Amino acid sequence: MPLLDNYRGKMRFNQQAITYSLILLAGLLWIGFSAAPQGSTTSGKIPAPQAGFLSPDFTLTTLNGETIRLFDLRGRVILLNIWASWCPPCRAEMPAMQRVWEEYRAQGVVVLAVNATSQDTLADAQAFVAENGLTFPIPLDTEGEVTRLYRVSSLPTSFFIGADGVIREVVIGGPMAEALLRSRIEELLQEMR
Repeated sequence: MPLLDNYRGKMRFNQQAITYSLILLAGLLWIGFSAAPQGSTTSGKIPAPQAGFLSPDFTLTTLNGETIRLFDLRGRVILLNIWASWCPPCRAEMPAMQRVWEEYRAQGVVVLAVNATSQDTLADAQAFVAENGLTFPIPLDTEGEVTRLYRVSSLPTSFFIGADGVIREVVIGGPMAEALLRSRIEELLQEMR
């Protein structure tokens, strides 16, 4: 009898091994057949307002009446800053942004300081820009479109965007030091070389 019990035990073990092997093989076949073909997905390159994702596109009019579309700036390093004139940290970081703009714009760097006009007034924004001699583009977010699109919960909020349109870093709050601005822009310019 012990020999017969031993034989039955081995048979049960073999049947279980075959069953598990068939299940594993079926799973592997399913993974192979259901996998998305190479190049058919976004590889994470979908628009989202966070590091590692494409920067969501928008079109706004600047204080000078120029129309700016973010996607038209692809191929350039972008500092996208969302601010309001009543915001003390926003006001404090603008002179450093102006100096960075003056130094790096010839290298393809764009500073876009989107005024959250839906939370500000056009007159106050214009006065602040004139008072500080700001020459970089100031798009006006009159309807709060960009503020919502980029999920801005605190002013200022800045997005460092690579030439490929992918957000590399998000800085919430401020003011940002000029050294931080320079180092992040230098890193993004290095990627282009």
